[in-house]
Order: sequence, then C-alpha cells, then structure tokens
Amino acid sequence: MKEVVMYSLIHCPYCVRAKELLNRNNIPFKEILAEDLPREEVEKLFARSQMRTFPQIFAGNELIGGFTELKKVDDEVGIKKYLNL
Repeated sequence: MKEVVMYSLIHCPYCVRAKELLNRNNIPFKEILAEDLPREEVEKLFARSQMRTFPQIFAGNELIGGFTELKKVDDEVGIKKYLNL
C-alpha cells in the first residue's frame, strides 16, 4: 500500500471533507498542515503538484489531487481498490 499524505489547511472545508472520506473508508493517512511549513516548502509543493489549492493528496509519489479528484476516484473505482487495500 502506498502511504497517503494530505497537505491541508486548518480552516479548509474541502480538507475536512477529504479527511472524512479517508476516515470513513479506514484509510490511514498522514496530514501535514501547510500553515506549519516554511514558505519555501509550500512553494516546492505547489511546483510539485502544479496546484495552488488545498487539500493536496498524494498516494506515494503520485498526486491524486484535491477533494474533488479524491471523491471522483472513490465514486468511480473505490478509494480502497485504487490504493490496493
């Protein structure tokens, strides 16, 4: 199984929804708050993902996307199946 890492913001409704979806499916994930990162680390994250919004969800080195993309994966194939759980 690939480690799921979610970069989020404290007061972000889409981050809350993504966490709820992962928790509902019993998917372990590591949450990293962007507010706690130095600005240069956030800029590296933006360059890596080509996204400037949150959450940013990765499975291993693969970008899933934000909440919308996570929900789409769950609706279409199931997040557990996608992550080989």
